[in-house]
Amino acid sequence: MKLMQDIKEFMDMKGAAMTLEDYQDFCKTTAIYPANTKLMYPALGLAGEAGEVANKVKKLIRDGASKRPDDWKEQIAAELGDVLWYCSALATDLDISLGRVAKDNMNKLASRKDRGTIGGSGDKR
Repeated sequence: MKLMQDIKEFMDMKGAAMTLEDYQDFCKTTAIYPANTKLMYPALGLAGEAGEVANKVKKLIRDGASKRPDDWKEQIAAELGDVLWYCSALATDLDISLGRVAKDNMNKLASRKDRGTIGGSGDKR
């Protein structure tokens, strides 16, 4: 499995730590969608994968703790990985680093926290 070897070599190069940019660089090597679908393809994939996360959580609620699969956390983590891949692809298509996205989001949340507006609604609060 060539891809698994590539992943192992990539991780060996980076050591134990990985930055968001490391992850984004790797994801670029696995993005195989038509150039004329930039933005649209990863945005639709992101919505679909987020729906899969929500669906797994919904089933946990519906079925209750007694019927929860032993690997439920791993199942959700796998779907979160797919969400992260699509976030990475979309950011790449926008020529924005995931690190910048994370930093900008942290700054926005810190500002809202400082101003007491974490709760509520609206992008410009």
